[in-house]
Amino acid sequence: MRPLTIVELYALPAAVDLMTAAQALNMGRTMAYELARRGEFPCAVIRYGDTYRVPTAEILRLLNVPIPNRESPTVTESGQ
Repeated sequence: MRPLTIVELYALPAAVDLMTAAQALNMGRTMAYELARRGEFPCAVIRYGDTYRVPTAEILRLLNVPIPNRESPTVTESGQ
């Protein structure tokens, strides 16, 4: 599994499943679930039942990727 690109990160919905968050962080499935179970995942995790969701804004902050706002231009495939 390869990590997500900047363009792919910006295309994510407001919250993603744990495996998408793990992919963004270049982390394997076993490690991601273990850290989430222990409450040690490197960014906020929302848990309901057996489901884990991670806010995309938390992933962007952790990776030091600017969080776009309504006045920011849209990122395109060419990066411009």
